[in-house]
This record gives sequence, structure tokens and C-alpha cells, in this order.
Amino acid sequence: MKKWFIGLLSLPLISLAQEGKDFSVSGYLKGLPENTEVIIKNEDLGPDPLAKATSKAGKFMLKGKITEANLYYLSYEGSPQKVYLFMEAANMKIEGHKDSLTTIRISGSVAQKDFAEFNSQFNASFARLSQLAQQLNANQADPGGALRSEYNALAKEINAKTDLYVTQHKASVVSPFAILVMSQLSEDILVSEARYQMLEPAARSSYFGRMLDQTITEGKIGAIGTQAIEFIQNDTTGNPVSLSSFKGKYVLVDFWASWCKPCRQENPNVVDAFQKYSQKNFTVLGVSLDRSRDPWLQAIRDDKLTWTQVSDLKFWNNEVAARYKVSSIPQNFLIDPNGKIIAKNLRGEELHSRLETLLK
Repeated sequence: MKKWFIGLLSLPLISLAQEGKDFSVSGYLKGLPENTEVIIKNEDLGPDPLAKATSKAGKFMLKGKITEANLYYLSYEGSPQKVYLFMEAANMKIEGHKDSLTTIRISGSVAQKDFAEFNSQFNASFARLSQLAQQLNANQADPGGALRSEYNALAKEINAKTDLYVTQHKASVVSPFAILVMSQLSEDILVSEARYQMLEPAARSSYFGRMLDQTITEGKIGAIGTQAIEFIQNDTTGNPVSLSSFKGKYVLVDFWASWCKPCRQENPNVVDAFQKYSQKNFTVLGVSLDRSRDPWLQAIRDDKLTWTQVSDLKFWNNEVAARYKVSSIPQNFLIDPNGKIIAKNLRGEELHSRLETLLK
């Protein structure tokens, strides 16, 4: 089942050692109790606050050094409220009320200004998309596909607005952050790569720019539209078989295992497709994540899998699975005669429909 977008993603963290530059945040929160501790922090970047200060008459001054622009939050002692700030080496000013951090006024930072613009353009859409995703993920009844249609239309609208935002903020350190967030809306990593290519060098070399570059590099492994990664593994008789030996055919590289119940349930459908289209320039190459030879061979016989099967019998450490970053099975990749991945995870009727279109 498709996992629907539900909000901001949790991002892996990468950093470079850099010399810190000075920043300051001059704040006033009306009603803030005397001697209240105010902090700016990002737990993922370290256990200690980036800065902290004690309030006097509602005012506080946060100072420190920051190596590069990044996303932090400001909060104060005794309150669960947080406000996210795109911190950079700048002199920022904050004004508002202690009971409404989400409506405080922030000035003095170009990155924060771009971040505020991003939020104002996308927050309402995110909220609705999140609501639709929760309904769809919960398998809520969707008569006529109304929820799905609204979700897809809203996702399309958000993608169009993202392209415009990136176009207008090519040098902003916020743009790669925005692209990372939006990568949830499409399984096509090439969409993120095209947006990344639009960025100016300053944005590419930023914290989120480097993270985006790494995400794209890893995401292109096994991605639709990319060349399939070559591999060689032994078949059931111990003879080496290469993926490139199937060049000139449509080939479904099918990751499965004898112990995988969903795989075994899907096998009759793959058998059906093989029997129907094997005379039309189509074949299947099974890659098993088995760890014992006998169960693997028995499953092949029982399920009548008459196409080529390979395995190194290393279970989840199967070297082909590792190359393709396969972390769950069943999983498959449909490769065209030129060796390009044109689809993935085709199951049930979707597999037959795609092959029928290709092999008329």
C-alpha cells in the first residue's frame, strides 16, 4: 500500500567542522515571568543549547556562535511552546507574547525571512494534506475515490508551488530544506535532483544542501529512470548469471524468499505474467534472500517458478539486495531492453496492466 505524505520528515544529519560566527537574538515576550530561562536548541545537533539567557522584564538577549545556517527552535522554561527559527550569523529581533510563540514577529535574518515565506505558502496545504493522508492510511472508506483525488490534486498543486519557490530562492539555504520536505510527495528522486540543479552554489553547499545531495545520490540507487545496477550471482546449479545477460529484453528483477509469506502469495501472479508474456520479449530474474539451499529449491518447485533464479544464500545480507538497498520483500524492478529501470514494486493487476501496455 502507498504510504501517504503526512508532514515534515525526520532528516538524517550531516555536518562539517567550521569556525563559528557570531549571532544574537534580542527578544521581548510580553508577560514572560522574571528570571525565566529562554533557550535556542536542536537536540539532533547536540545536547547543549545553541544559546540560553534569563529574562528581565520580559526581555532577553541570546548570543553565541553558529557554524552555518540551520533549523533550531526557541522555547522558554515552563512552557511546551516552541517556535522554529532558521538561525544564521545575524542579529535577529523577536517580539510577541509569551502565550503565543507561533505569532511572534521575527526580523533581522534573511534565512528566517525565507523560512517564514515558505511556511506561509505551504502550512495550510500541509495541514490539509496531512489530514487526507491520515484518512487514507487508516483505510477510511473513500466512495468514488474522492479523498484520493483531492490528495493527488493538492500534491500536484504543492509541487507546482515548490518549483516556483525554488526558482525564486535559488541562493537561499531554505530551498534545499524545502526540496527535502517535498521529496515525500514523489517516489521519483529525479524530481528532487532537477530542483537541486536549480540551486546556486551557496545553497548547494549549505547544511541542507549537502543533505539533499546525499539523499539524491542514495535515492538514485534503484530509482525509476536510472540505469539498473549490474550484478552477477549464482543460479540454482552454481553457475554465475549477470543482469546484463538479459539486455534486449524486459526483465522483472524479483526479490523474494521461501520464508516470505507475502512473496509466496504473490508468486502465482508472477507465474501468470511470465506465462502470458514470456514469448513477447519479457522474462523474470528471481533474486532470493534465502539462507538455506533446500528450502529455496523446494519453494521454486512448489510455486512453479520456471525462470532463472539466483541467490548467495546470505539472507538479508544478499549482495544484490544490498546494492539495490532492498530492505523489505517482496520487491521488484522492471527493467527495459536498454537496462533502464522503468517501474518498481509492480504487483497484482498492476504488473499485468504495465506489461500489457509495453508488450502489445
